[in-house]
Amino acid sequence: FFILGPSGCGKTTLLRIITGFLTPDSGQVYLGERDITGLAPANRNIGMVFQNYALWPHMTVWQNVAYGLEVKKVAEDMIKSKTDRVLEITKLAPFRDKFPPHLSGGQQQRVALARAIIAEPGVLLLDEPLSNLDAKLREEMRSEIKRIQKDTGITMIYVTHDQKEAMSLGDRITVMNEGRIMQTGAPVELYSRPSNRFVASFLGDVNILPGKVAALSGGLAEIETSEGRLKAAAGGSISCGQDVEVAFRPENVLFRRGANSMKCKITGIEYYGETFRADCLTPSGKAIQLKVFAGESRRLAAGSEVEFDVEPQHLILFGEK
Repeated sequence: FFILGPSGCGKTTLLRIITGFLTPDSGQVYLGERDITGLAPANRNIGMVFQNYALWPHMTVWQNVAYGLEVKKVAEDMIKSKTDRVLEITKLAPFRDKFPPHLSGGQQQRVALARAIIAEPGVLLLDEPLSNLDAKLREEMRSEIKRIQKDTGITMIYVTHDQKEAMSLGDRITVMNEGRIMQTGAPVELYSRPSNRFVASFLGDVNILPGKVAALSGGLAEIETSEGRLKAAAGGSISCGQDVEVAFRPENVLFRRGANSMKCKITGIEYYGETFRADCLTPSGKAIQLKVFAGESRRLAAGSEVEFDVEPQHLILFGEK
């Protein structure tokens, strides 16, 4: 479960309430059916992986991982068997006798994970654990964290402001802004059907056009915009004459004439390897973006005019507030 949002939106505060480091002003915290709001952090059976790893540099990998069980005075043979098993799960067995300063960032991150999961917590909290890693290593560690979660079955609550992390790893995501939950759901649901402008913009690039509902028929709304009349799937809260915003993702364009044909002039192109992004201006002067795979880049040239279509199911309507 991912808690996603910009810096300062309340992600870490919420995490600290779950751990017991902060007391909520109202409401309760439940772990399963158990109300843990009044329990001290040590009695909540909640694990934590910190952003800075917080490893003991004078202890080996094996000692770092086993330390929590030693503090609890678990039997020696149990400590050995559990530590060895967790090192296997996290693929740290070859590094068991190394000290943290001699490990890579990804290996240190796995030690922090191993130390947290060995106590078999009811919930494991991760506070932006990959923020100190470079881009390539972040991708590798995403896969490792997903594998470890599947191998252990531990529920993980993961805080991040990185949309790619949340979208690629999360079973469910909640998007926060200014201390409030904006929307909760599966990654595909949040990306394809965001509930408001903030969620749409935070989860990726999006083009937004102001408009007014001109007609409703057969589950479709006809929206009058500066770029012409567009047809979109109508939700139950949309009514005729209502001011709305029409949104679509830059990758959901088809270079053809269709029900929602629009035109634009390309002002600039950025190359991202597998994709190209074109910055464009519509005839009314609205700035929009188009995104295509490299194989279709022949359609894009700076200074050229293009016509494109967006299918009704890929248009999203927001009621203006």
